[in-house]
Amino acid sequence: QVHLVGSGGGVLQPGGTLVCSCVASRIIFKIYNVCWYRQDPGKHRELFANSTTRGATNYTNSVKRRFTISRENDESTVYLQMNSLKREDTDDYLCNVFLNGLSYGNYWGQGTQVTVSS
Repeated sequence: QVHLVGSGGGVLQPGGTLVCSCVASRIIFKIYNVCWYRQDPGKHRELFANSTTRGATNYTNSVKRRFTISRENDESTVYLQMNSLKREDTDDYLCNVFLNGLSYGNYWGQGTQVTVSS
């Protein structure tokens, strides 16, 4: 059974820095695209960063130049470096991996909570 385990969330002040990670098991990680989503309770899930199998990255404007997604295929891990955190970044952060153009091979990690508060 495929597992994605997210970690690294916490409580910190505005302007702070945090790194979250998500480790996958039982998949050939390098062939999967990886994404980070975030979600408030009762709100939609927002895709804000992704990395293709070739390492190309994309970000929404809300996190561009503050957040960095990266992947270590040998470790089956995707990272999320978050700088200059704002209160509005408070959310549950989830990792996702998927295969392009296929109806299978889409897996989610459990969320890790990030709270930005003074």
